Amino acid sequence: MSAQRMDAMPAEAAMTEIAPGVECTDPVTLPTQWGTFTAQCWRINGVEHMSLVSPIGAAGAPLVRVHSECLTGDVLGSHRCDCGEQLHAAMDRIADEGGALVYLRDHEGRGIGLFDKLRAYRLQEQGADTVTANELLGLPAEARDYGSAATILRGIGMTSIRLLTNNPAKAVGLRAAGIEVVALEPDQVRARPENISYLRTKRDRMHHLLDLD
Repeated sequence: MSAQRMDAMPAEAAMTEIAPGVECTDPVTLPTQWGTFTAQCWRINGVEHMSLVSPIGAAGAPLVRVHSECLTGDVLGSHRCDCGEQLHAAMDRIADEGGALVYLRDHEGRGIGLFDKLRAYRLQEQGADTVTANELLGLPAEARDYGSAATILRGIGMTSIRLLTNNPAKAVGLRAAGIEVVALEPDQVRARPENISYLRTKRDRMHHLLDLD
């Protein structure tokens, strides 16, 4: 890039403060292997999240996936969970049908963080299930809050949605935060030998809507 062109650029890229403690970047185009999205980063009370939006063709409530960050599954391809495969299946479907992905970066390990998630993994290797492992560490089995997701959804103009999830509690959390969830759409991927016990625990103890038979 020439020095003249750089001199013509603004000192900093546009960013908008939409409420106290809530900032977002201007939309940018993000081409991915699943499709091309409009991406924004949201900084809410110091935590950065992301939204990906695909144009909505049909009328009615858009399809939305609110995804909890899972470094081990999303980035490293871990087979201990189904998170990465759920994320990619959701991106593929949203790119095809239109809608949005909201990626929450403070939801690692269902809200306990990466450090404690790996501590819980160690207990799971000793025989505890995913719920009991958290409890043995003195941590809640579920510590996620959906206020930031609701803020982002309102910011992109999606207050009535079809939620792409197997977890009814996620719909409860979003409704409590003011988002109308008109339907649940399944986001189930195939089970693996490494995660079948984990998925059964989610079905039996956390009431996820999973068909594992």
